[in-house]
Amino acid sequence: MASTTSLRRRPVQQRSAQRFERMLDACAELIDELGYDGVTTTLIAERAEVAVGSLYQFFPDKRAVVRALTERNLERFMAGVLARLEEAELTEWWDAADVVFDVYVQLFREIRGFSQIRFGDIVDMRLMDDERDNNTVIADRLADLITDRFGVTSDEIRLPLAVAVECADGILNLAFRRKLYDVDTVVAEARKIVRGYLSGKLDQPKDLPSPR
Repeated sequence: MASTTSLRRRPVQQRSAQRFERMLDACAELIDELGYDGVTTTLIAERAEVAVGSLYQFFPDKRAVVRALTERNLERFMAGVLARLEEAELTEWWDAADVVFDVYVQLFREIRGFSQIRFGDIVDMRLMDDERDNNTVIADRLADLITDRFGVTSDEIRLPLAVAVECADGILNLAFRRKLYDVDTVVAEARKIVRGYLSGKLDQPKDLPSPR
């Protein structure tokens, strides 16, 4: 598996930060229009109205731009989940599943390019971390957030969350990217499956013997 591509540098001054964000926005728009394979660094620079040399000050290649875009998507996702959790009145950790699902669907609906690249799988299954695949990065971040809020251990929730993230990601990809069926219908099915899985997992007696 190819290693992740890092930024050459991060913007410090406000003008540089604004150019940096414009380049990420341009990349997202172009991915929506052309797909990942159709995007080039030249096109990103032209859409962002910056010189190609300015792009290369921050990014060594297109992959690095997409990685930065993916990291921004992840931060927006986590910030959205945290904000919703602070507003919601939840008693058990698994009640957070609906909150997480709502924010995830919102990204598909509202964030340019997200339905195409999601959290980077179309580029590399380990775009965000050399040691973990992208969905595991998301599940681990969610586990950390939930353990802090609900006082459960990561051992209790890490596997169920990993499975739930895989299910949601796959089904929402069917809804928004492949568009074979009515989007709202598929989203409703995904919600039922994720919620049903977590409910069934948590309702199981804890003293059942391991299958042989």
